[in-house]
Amino acid sequence: MATVAHGEVPFPLSTAPLSDAPLDLTAFRQVEDLIQSHLAQGRYPGCQVALAYQGKLVLDQGFGWARQGEAPVPARSDTLWVLYSNTKILIATTLWKLMETGRLRFSDKVADHLPEFAAHGKGDITLFQVITHQGGFPNAEVPSALWLDHEQVRAAVADFMPEWPAGSRVHYHSLSAHWVLAMVIEAITGQDFRRVVTELVLQPLGLGQDLFMGLPNQLLPAHSTRMAYLYEPPEQLRLESTSTLWQQAGVPGAGAYGTARGMVALYQMMLQGGTLNGVRLLSPRTLAYAIRNYTEERVDEFMGLPMHRGLGPHLRGESIAIRGLGNIAPPNAYGHGGVGTSYCWADPNSGVSFAYLSNARLPDPWHSQRLDQISNAVHAAIQTL
Repeated sequence: MATVAHGEVPFPLSTAPLSDAPLDLTAFRQVEDLIQSHLAQGRYPGCQVALAYQGKLVLDQGFGWARQGEAPVPARSDTLWVLYSNTKILIATTLWKLMETGRLRFSDKVADHLPEFAAHGKGDITLFQVITHQGGFPNAEVPSALWLDHEQVRAAVADFMPEWPAGSRVHYHSLSAHWVLAMVIEAITGQDFRRVVTELVLQPLGLGQDLFMGLPNQLLPAHSTRMAYLYEPPEQLRLESTSTLWQQAGVPGAGAYGTARGMVALYQMMLQGGTLNGVRLLSPRTLAYAIRNYTEERVDEFMGLPMHRGLGPHLRGESIAIRGLGNIAPPNAYGHGGVGTSYCWADPNSGVSFAYLSNARLPDPWHSQRLDQISNAVHAAIQTL
């Protein structure tokens, strides 16, 4: 796979040939073969992959179509894809920065920052429990009609009803937990959480044109072709493709947009001890605190297997299987995925970060199987333990 140029937009990683990475290039061709087979089978219209190694972008490529129809748009390296739950890593990184600068502790109770959150017996729930999916309110919702009015969002979050005692179960909170965390960010900073993520994390790292907590007007489909449409197989458009509300709201658990190269760069910052292109965002000790297995071998009841949750990313761990990261990944590999579409991860042993984003929301079991295949193909090509 040849590296694709990404235009004139400034980007924090310099480019290098794929051969600079510690890869068996013949084995790595399996990744492209898998993607081409998916496209030939009509599994999804298009996708984007990127791979970075020790601060260099060595792969940045689009496959197939970002948009189908009468005026199809090819998948390019600057195409923006809905990140779904990869968004949680942007929120987590922001919280890590606020922790490092003394503005929160993960042992804090949510109610320390949002006093009204104590309603319905939630007064003792901690930020740690929320971000590790132990908060006890996985099915709570913020209605879409409220998304752009954050005073109403804060009131809705305060009214969440617990389903079981916090800490007693690990159960993935797809959207609810990160609405709480976003409101904590706003309470601490006095600013819209979307602006905080952008100004505290994305812009300092040089990722302000590759990762977006809500799309600005100029990047909405009416004005730009950068945004990939999202499909329900075989060709039905999902609302994410047509809803300006969704595109601008930056739903904190699922609504960011980004490129694969943006995600591998964010993970390169973590792999390089908190520094990217000479900019130090976080300390190595902050990252060591955040990226560790806090839930051990406890089963995530939504996922059906241990997910080895950190304060944002999850780790491979030692279990027989894992979602998305690749079963043959080393135990300290970490990352996150997006429902039915994507996975992004980092491997500390090799210095490789990898991202795979696609534009059809696909059900299990095929979705998880293809993520295993693709991630395992990358890991199998890496020539280090």
